[in-house]
Amino acid sequence: MNFTPPYPKPHSNKSSLLLRFLRGWNSWIDVLFERSYSMKMGSISQFGMKIFMLNDTKWVPGILADAKRYPKHALMHRMLEPLLGESIFTTNGEVWERQRRLMEPAFSAARLKLVFSLMHQSTANMLDRLDHVADGNSYEVDEEMTYVTADIIFRTILSQDLTENEAREIYAAFTEFQGHAQRAAILMIYRLPPFLWTRASRRSAKRIRSILSGIIKRRCADRDAGKSAEYRDILGGMMEVSDPETGDRFGFPELVDQVCMLFLAGHETSASALTWALYLLSNCAHLQERICQEIRETVGDGDFEMSDMKALPTVGNVFREALRLYPPVGFFVREATQSQCIRDKDVAAGSPILISPWLLHRHRAIWERPDEFDPDRFDSESGKEAARCAYIPFSKGPRVCIGAAFATQEAVLILASIVRRYHIEPDRTHVPRVVGRVTIRSGNGVRIKLRRRDAS
Repeated sequence: MNFTPPYPKPHSNKSSLLLRFLRGWNSWIDVLFERSYSMKMGSISQFGMKIFMLNDTKWVPGILADAKRYPKHALMHRMLEPLLGESIFTTNGEVWERQRRLMEPAFSAARLKLVFSLMHQSTANMLDRLDHVADGNSYEVDEEMTYVTADIIFRTILSQDLTENEAREIYAAFTEFQGHAQRAAILMIYRLPPFLWTRASRRSAKRIRSILSGIIKRRCADRDAGKSAEYRDILGGMMEVSDPETGDRFGFPELVDQVCMLFLAGHETSASALTWALYLLSNCAHLQERICQEIRETVGDGDFEMSDMKALPTVGNVFREALRLYPPVGFFVREATQSQCIRDKDVAAGSPILISPWLLHRHRAIWERPDEFDPDRFDSESGKEAARCAYIPFSKGPRVCIGAAFATQEAVLILASIVRRYHIEPDRTHVPRVVGRVTIRSGNGVRIKLRRRDAS
């Protein structure tokens, strides 16, 4: 029997306006009700604004594919602007198109191959840290996954190691930012002044941006001094490339915004998914043994190579299933630029359309046993069909996550390295409490137990 991990049980009926406010203050998932997981389209009226939730797989791909008719809604920009500025994650139109053209070369397959050794070094350092806590006692793994993924971002994007103090500062600041941004967004939806929470989110974001902007400023100075050839990282690729249509490059403020976006997308979302993947694996010893067998047959006792990342199907499916059950970004908000009818509902121009990976990935009419952890579902015909139409952890269309291949490569390396070295066991006294904010995390952490395999 497959493991069914925790998730917030939906309410029986749609909440009233006041209850939605109270329940959504800490987590938007707590607003959902039973029909949210089976309906194809729903709507909520909020003070003159109608918000539409779309789960119809006949409509979702087209809306995600048409970035001009359905751009990102201004709410997302207002929510994330303190941290991400005018970055590719929040901009629209010609600004976004230019940024995407300038970003893509930095994430080419050739560049990913160059940075794999840096991922490997970060992972080795992570294992050294985990050796000190692999004593069979309960261990909070969330912070370590944030540390290693942030370290990988620092090395692969900025060619710098991340110190332990910097890692703790970033972890604390981003945790604060998530809470402040969630509450600011709720107030905006209810047409209430969000300035206190917006100001607090700016303070948290400033702590992260100050660390990153100082490094980028030094790199720009090195470039101006003719030293840019010393760096072969992703920032180097972003600084070198020029727009094929206009010939211009990223300036310093733009580089800061884009690196902050990559930092959010590259460490926070990966840390979330990896934390949940380890929790899921801790409850499935048989999958750990299957992964170890795959590693023995593919890699043996040697170091992992980049080519090995696609030769470990169980690890890949565990990560895919963790992304299905706990997609780091739980909803995308698009804006209808013209009035139209979607299904049987009149959608006015300017209306927000929410497309939620959280709901699509658990939709009762699309997936078999949607709340169960079953990595093998992706090898079944029904699972493949569901994934084709309703699996969007990285979004789809022209705005698909630019770092999807990077994140997958990183995750497979980290998970394979941990499983080969340790037995991962659950802490039966601890149940994670799922909360949906900027990303989907556990509000009370995630605790597991580790034991060295060679000590068992």
